[in-house]
Amino acid sequence: MTGSNRKPLVMGNWKMNGSSATNAALLRTLLPLVAPLDTVEIAICPPFPYLTTVADWLDDVAISLGAQNLSAESSGAHTGEVSGSMLHDLCCRFVLVGHSERRALHAEDDEQVAKKFAAGLQAGLVPVLCVGETLEQRQRGETQAIVTAQLQAVVKLVGIQNLATGVIAYEPVWAIGTGETATPDQAQAVHRHIRQWLASQDPAAAAGCRILYGGSVKADNAEALFTQPDIDGGLIGGASLDATSFATICRAAQREPVCP
Repeated sequence: MTGSNRKPLVMGNWKMNGSSATNAALLRTLLPLVAPLDTVEIAICPPFPYLTTVADWLDDVAISLGAQNLSAESSGAHTGEVSGSMLHDLCCRFVLVGHSERRALHAEDDEQVAKKFAAGLQAGLVPVLCVGETLEQRQRGETQAIVTAQLQAVVKLVGIQNLATGVIAYEPVWAIGTGETATPDQAQAVHRHIRQWLASQDPAAAAGCRILYGGSVKADNAEALFTQPDIDGGLIGGASLDATSFATICRAAQREPVCP
């Protein structure tokens, strides 16, 4: 990331984990560890029931709140769903859309993900578009085609400039929760493809858009990943549930401020 004016971003996705007691213990340890980190943006995405209590913890610190999902609808008879305006009302800044677990376990296709991205924008949130391929798709050499199609669906609905106001997270499905991680070179190759594709649509949008890596990022591999030129931070799953590990990952994303 040397020479880039994109501020690194590290997001912790707690998935369906936590309780009032464990969340408090985690945040009590984490917040002092990351307080000095002013050249990296940090966000936490807890489960819906804990958004309010986590927001209270983050009230006086420079850590943003994010949600793990939202409805494509703004309101109405959609039992069990949560709208973007509700998340904004709870002081969320970010919202994940298209996470591989939502795509695989809840049959969310590219079109539905694009609608959720648009709903996030409409509500004043920063959508984090998750893209990535399965192991079988990678083995067939389809990685770039799959990722491009996922990006194109969003651009078709909201335009390239609006896509770039959000965040993109490349998460190879085969490396999520498996202990497997794309090598820094493998991750950078896909990140480079994403940025080059964005540049083919709008060079300025490509230069400013933050692209994160997600897929078994840990304290011991974060630095090697984050020093790649097109990787602007990480979307962290399991390691975000350990305060020391998550803080180490956040420190690995730091860089010297770019002089004007």
